[in-house]
Amino acid sequence: MNLPFNQKLETACREKINSLCIGLDIDPDKFPKGRDTSLQGMETFGKEVIDGTIDFCPVYKPNFAFFERFGSKGYALLERLVDHVSGRAIVIADAKRGDIRNTSLKYAQSILDTMGCDAITISPYMGRDAIEPFIENPSKGVFILAVTSNPRAAEIQNHKNNSGHLYEKVIQMAVELNINKNIGLVVGATKTNQMAKVRELSPGLPWLMPGIGTQGGNLESALEISHQNGMGIINISRGILYAGDGSIEDIIKAAKDYKEKIGDIIWNPV
Repeated sequence: MNLPFNQKLETACREKINSLCIGLDIDPDKFPKGRDTSLQGMETFGKEVIDGTIDFCPVYKPNFAFFERFGSKGYALLERLVDHVSGRAIVIADAKRGDIRNTSLKYAQSILDTMGCDAITISPYMGRDAIEPFIENPSKGVFILAVTSNPRAAEIQNHKNNSGHLYEKVIQMAVELNINKNIGLVVGATKTNQMAKVRELSPGLPWLMPGIGTQGGNLESALEISHQNGMGIINISRGILYAGDGSIEDIIKAAKDYKEKIGDIIWNPV
């Protein structure tokens, strides 16, 4: 019997004693001088990052935009990187899909079934119709955008009426839909002042947490609040992929440093 996604995610993190997620935002424009910036160079780079970190990294999150900008060849490259992980870690598709039911069903088939990703990020703006097709298979998960890390997110997410803020309504919907134990939330690590409220409203739901590193989120606060009744998956993209002089050795070192910090705070405190 297949485990529900949230249980698979927790198991993967416990086995590697941390909850690091490496964001595979592979951008050849940021490669150091001398590195191959072609699609083949991107593939080599991605596979080197995965192979150098797979023993201790439980989650990878490729951002589709960094691949789709190259058209069909970029999409094929993305598929090969997902294949390269080959079940050795959880793969979350950072695709931010969300459309009418029939269209969402095709997105789910494409990304979760055909490509083989374990989970996907979802925009809830079109309501339950945009989410339900992605959660029919309990072993596949979704992370619903709730309180995101970008500064202008508050323009929409913090909009308030007599029943509360919009993000609170999104969280309520996520909790109600979580009958298969395969729903989580995207909660920006930069939104420390909202985290306690979000955790109160989402007991047990895992959080995918961007915003540490380049965006300035606080790692300790993000972990301690998210783990009060659930789990926080800490996504690091630029802070790992372009660490130091951009060499694979510096990238692996940065990933290990984050892994150890996360482990020390939550998973294996002294």
